[in-house]
Amino acid sequence: MADDDHGRRAAAVFDALGLAYEKAFAHSEAHRASLEWLLGRLPPGGRVLDVGSGTGHPTASALAAAGHDVLGIDVSPVMVELAGRQVPGASFRRADIRDVPLQDGSFDAVCVYFTLLQMDRAEQSELVRRLARALRPSGSLVLATVPLDVEGVEGVFMGQRVRVTSFAPEDVVALVRDAGLTVLSEHRVMFAPAHPDAVPEPHLFLYCARAGA
Repeated sequence: MADDDHGRRAAAVFDALGLAYEKAFAHSEAHRASLEWLLGRLPPGGRVLDVGSGTGHPTASALAAAGHDVLGIDVSPVMVELAGRQVPGASFRRADIRDVPLQDGSFDAVCVYFTLLQMDRAEQSELVRRLARALRPSGSLVLATVPLDVEGVEGVFMGQRVRVTSFAPEDVVALVRDAGLTVLSEHRVMFAPAHPDAVPEPHLFLYCARAGA
């Protein structure tokens, strides 16, 4: 079972941020480029899991508009309510992804945009392994994170207190490969969220496929 305290902390942060989070990250060209890549690889009517789906923009909205079957999972009830209202063409569920049963080979693609950062390293590794198994043999996964060698660091993100754990860039790549995924390409960028309390942060996007696909 997931650490309930971690889940409650993450839910509280994103309940408080709501649409402010969407607005702060709306101009991320790297995020949109990764979605274009994913759209180019999906079969018609592909089944997609959006882990940490937030307000539904831009990920679920872009995928649903292209005719794909999108399931968004988010721990924040506020985010799930916003997403359901903004993207009626997708399905959203309030849950902690660490507790959600995932059937092997059940998705054509998985999106993991900045979802891991409030989990500890063991939880991150286990979740990525589970997500890799949930992909069909031709499946694709996009993972984005803040690649810093930090563990349990307390800080402030857009005015909200957070506890962050992540990996150095090469260790994020190793984590994904150890889960059975092939890293087809990676993209690194410095990004400044459009929010008065935000500071520029490094972003790493990994474009992945199930190994052997």
